[in-house]
Amino acid sequence: MTGPVELRLLPWLSAEGKPCFLDPGDDGGIVSRLADETEARQLAVGAEVLGAASKVLGDPLTPNAEVRYAAIRLCECLADVLRVAESRGRRLPVACEPRGA
Repeated sequence: MTGPVELRLLPWLSAEGKPCFLDPGDDGGIVSRLADETEARQLAVGAEVLGAASKVLGDPLTPNAEVRYAAIRLCECLADVLRVAESRGRRLPVACEPRGA
């Protein structure tokens, strides 16, 4: 007997701002590949934004507007990365409890 099907959390939101999910039976399908590519792009953008923000925040003479923009971009990227981490974490196999626990 198998447990309930765990849907894949996709790396984008619906037009209403709600999470989108994919039936795991579509593994390797077009939507699954698009989700994989989107996750990879989101992680790459996050790394780029982190590098740029580090420079901005490392300069004590950076204008407040640039610091604020860097913070906004970092928040956007963090939200994306957290969604990717949640999605990938949901797909990890569940470890068995040790015997005698």
